[in-house]
Amino acid sequence: MNSLERVLTTIGQKEPDRVPFFLMVTMHGARELGLSIEEYFAKGEQVADGQLKMRKKYKHDCLYNFFYAPVEIEAMGGEVIFREDGPPNSGRPFIENIEQIEMLKLPVPTESPIINEVLKGTRIMKAEVGDSVPIIGVVMSPFSLPIMQMGFSNYFDLIFKRPDLFQRLMSLNENFCIAWANAQLEAGATAICYFDPFSSVTVTPKNEYMKTGFEVAKRTIGQIQGPTATHMASGRCLPIIDSLANTGTLIVGVSVEEDLKEIKDTCKEKLTVLGNLNGIEMCRWDDKTAEQKVKDAIKRAGKGGGFILADNHGEIPWQVPEEVLLSISKAVHKWGKYPLQWADEK
Repeated sequence: MNSLERVLTTIGQKEPDRVPFFLMVTMHGARELGLSIEEYFAKGEQVADGQLKMRKKYKHDCLYNFFYAPVEIEAMGGEVIFREDGPPNSGRPFIENIEQIEMLKLPVPTESPIINEVLKGTRIMKAEVGDSVPIIGVVMSPFSLPIMQMGFSNYFDLIFKRPDLFQRLMSLNENFCIAWANAQLEAGATAICYFDPFSSVTVTPKNEYMKTGFEVAKRTIGQIQGPTATHMASGRCLPIIDSLANTGTLIVGVSVEEDLKEIKDTCKEKLTVLGNLNGIEMCRWDDKTAEQKVKDAIKRAGKGGGFILADNHGEIPWQVPEEVLLSISKAVHKWGKYPLQWADEK
């Protein structure tokens, strides 16, 4: 099987030839090309080259067009802060008070230089691998994006004090997100990762999620013209699994803080599980630890398909060394071959 066939089989709740695994390596591409993180993300062709080189090295099952979390913020005219040893972050929120939302307008995504660099990189990857490897595009959910647009404090005030302006901001963000997702699919992305950490029960209680993030996700995912995976970026999601399935998403990225077997059992026949290796702890793993962590995850969730091994956050830290990523790959290829007869052993 090629990588795309492997992933489609497991999404169909069947066992492929091997447990598929995604290494969500983003900044590591800069190291491959001998560039700073800021230099690397300046050009789509560099990101494509980095992704292709890393997949060849680590033999994982996807390409990832993700640059950094505040790509949408940069496209909207906001500030991005780069650093030498970690992911770029959003700077000062460009919505400084709630009343600004009344007159707020958002640009067309494809008019932004950074958006077009992402699309360029996506097209290059697609031309290289065709339909043999899934290319994962990324959007920040309309419900989670305001954390960067206006900051936590103002956003909480917006939700609970100005529901009228909350709905207006959601409408603006939904339109932007849908257009941005569909542009990536048109450029060659196979599926869209819908990052939605604010919907996690780590942040938002289930009853509030059902009135807000759930409704936003249903409207947005319903207009994305391709498959989606909802990722909680380390947040917990077990209490809302059924609701996530009802948004139309196919895959859920799950937290290391939740029991992987319980998550898999709850998701059975509803969602494919993506996760849940601890990216922070990876920085300290040796070869033996990496093998054991991979083996444990496969034993808990690999049987019957419906499982893609990955980290639990959706972005592996810069500090995780190449040797650990190679150890993860080696362990998956050793222990992930179906049927998983060894997993039945006591």
